[in-house]
Amino acid sequence: MDEILDISVPLQARMPLWPGSPGVRLDAVLRIDAGDEVNASQLTCGVHAGTHVDAPWHFLVDGTTVEQLPLDVLVGEAWVAHLPSVDAVSAEVLAAQGLPRQSRRLLLRTRNSEWWAAGETAFREEYVALTEDAAEWVVDRRIRLIGVDYLSVQRYRDPPNTHRILLRAGVVIVEGLNLAGVSAGRYELLCLPLRLSGAEGAPARAVLRRWERDA
Repeated sequence: MDEILDISVPLQARMPLWPGSPGVRLDAVLRIDAGDEVNASQLTCGVHAGTHVDAPWHFLVDGTTVEQLPLDVLVGEAWVAHLPSVDAVSAEVLAAQGLPRQSRRLLLRTRNSEWWAAGETAFREEYVALTEDAAEWVVDRRIRLIGVDYLSVQRYRDPPNTHRILLRAGVVIVEGLNLAGVSAGRYELLCLPLRLSGAEGAPARAVLRRWERDA
């Protein structure tokens, strides 16, 4: 079996969260050691906690919701770009990566992933993310999915234009990936958000496999 790389972050109580968003709670409902027949738990969290997918309705009043996202975009060939030294991902940075013209899914590994690997629990405002011109570059290159390794595809103090440029063009946004230890190159991505009806986003489990179809 091909090696499967889990690039999701664990959903847990102590983890970085977007300021003002609800925390993650897993509460006991039934427990065998308390005399119940089964163990059962209740999960409470925001839909943008941890690894998650943004649907257009997150920023667009007439946008589609997460259960309407096309599955063929969420599964398939993807390229990982390693950007260890940048403070922001601009169009110039992306153009320098030599991404094959046919690429439709792009995942960006930056210094953010090292924070996940280190188990940091505090939110970091100085995370690396895309500029507006980078979002335009993604759209112009007909990329259908962009994945980033922190909780937003746009920088913390930027207006929401980066999100809107991508979502208006139908680009699926995956946020909160952990790409620590993942080498740059070609992979198969499998990223399936929860099928939450009427939601603007949903937690997801994302994994990579080495792309072997041309071998």
